[in-house]
Amino acid sequence: MTTASTPTQGRGTRVAVQRFGTFLSGMIMPNIPALIAWGIITAFFIPVGWTPNADLATLVGPMIHYLLPILIAYTAGHMVYGVRGGVVGAIAVLGAIAGSDLLIAQFNETQPADNQLGQIHMFIGAMIMGPLAAYTMKWLDRLWDGRIKAGFEMLVNMFSAGIWGFVMVVVGFYPVAWLVNGIMTVLGNAVKWLVETNLLPLTSILIEPAKVFFLNNAINHGVLTPLGTQQAAEEGKSILFLLEANPGPGVGLLLAFTIFGIGAARASAPGAAVIQFLGGIHEVYFPYALMKPILILALIAGGMTGVTTNMLLGGGLVAPAAPGSIFAVLFQTARDSYVAVILSVVLSAAVTFVIASIILRASRKRDLAAEEAGLDTFESAVSQTEANKGKSSAALAGLRSESVDDVAAAGVGAASVLTGKQVNNIVFACDAGMGSSAMGASVLRNKIKKAGIEGVTVVNKAIANLDATADLIITQNQLTDRARGQAPNAIHVSVDNFMNSPKYDEVVDLVREQHHGGA
Repeated sequence: MTTASTPTQGRGTRVAVQRFGTFLSGMIMPNIPALIAWGIITAFFIPVGWTPNADLATLVGPMIHYLLPILIAYTAGHMVYGVRGGVVGAIAVLGAIAGSDLLIAQFNETQPADNQLGQIHMFIGAMIMGPLAAYTMKWLDRLWDGRIKAGFEMLVNMFSAGIWGFVMVVVGFYPVAWLVNGIMTVLGNAVKWLVETNLLPLTSILIEPAKVFFLNNAINHGVLTPLGTQQAAEEGKSILFLLEANPGPGVGLLLAFTIFGIGAARASAPGAAVIQFLGGIHEVYFPYALMKPILILALIAGGMTGVTTNMLLGGGLVAPAAPGSIFAVLFQTARDSYVAVILSVVLSAAVTFVIASIILRASRKRDLAAEEAGLDTFESAVSQTEANKGKSSAALAGLRSESVDDVAAAGVGAASVLTGKQVNNIVFACDAGMGSSAMGASVLRNKIKKAGIEGVTVVNKAIANLDATADLIITQNQLTDRARGQAPNAIHVSVDNFMNSPKYDEVVDLVREQHHGGA
């Protein structure tokens, strides 16, 4: 096994932000079905819903105020310390919920009836209390691990968790409730100021590049989802759910590559557009943007157009659209927002398409000259923005990866790295383990099946869930450093695009040789 070079400080910062975003995503993503269920109830049964029902509308408040934060806290605690951490985390967040309610009630007593504050929903409190309670419970358990007399284990385990849950409820009730109420007030006022000053479209300057560099989870799940849910509970919809999920800019970029691109990028762009727009897997357009970093300007312009459209026409969703498919977006669109939301998607795609087309046309002669010389650029610019070029006949396979464990040369690169380890368990890993990694796993699984290879599993996981059972891990270039940190003894292969990397064929050839002696 070869080892990776020492990461630069910039890369270390990027990896740290990605890891933090992945942890936030891990708390939220498994609970998206609950958010969707809440959104359906809201869309149908509140007074301005499709089928108003006062009785069923009483579900809206308890779900958003109690159920969803408790689910998030349990999920976060479970990530840290299994079921035991989840239970203590769920107990702890109730203190933050009750403490927040008390603070608001005390404030409202001092205010006139027409200036009352509404409830603060403890999404951020759950993201704090869940991991905190679980980490501290895990640390406490280590103090008496192996020191409990036989027969008293269950007694100690039950009472220690119960007592520590009580302690964390009090911690949540006082400092954490006060802290989160303050954070939500500041963030809410900031968003309100951006809306009132018509500056909300400027958020695309941060969000669109963050998406391309896999840094969006910290923004989306740490800020936009809690604030959007709060706004939707109060107003029935929120524009914040569309700041990151709008599929328009991505499909606009891919359509520009479909018409004006060259080489491997143009060939794969139509399929990527279908997957991105209909399937909601936005990661598939990132390599196209990073092929020419100036194209990020087209994405920013498209994002700003979509936000502006929704601001002017009052568009919003009743709950998060996850994944960011056009179907999910339309499903969560508020009753009075279909025209605004559809226009925001169409116009954002159109603006991105026009600007990206101009950029691609302006560099077309240079790109064609490079292609005629046998070179094609389809690179990642997260950790290395300079061109990584290979023969056009094997454009992706010849690209140089950040990972020294990656395929170094077309045709033989994979074998030179992989022959030292028997490969039985292949894992595709991405941030949430649900989108692009599932797509890549499906592609390779089909290739292995067609090759007649048995006894090899291909699964998809979140990077945070990688363990020692993986023999070979496939990630996108930007995420390989983090994957190696989670599973240092596995073989790591980096790809630019989960859809159709030629490296899959090399992996299949290697596995066939290991299992069938090259037959």
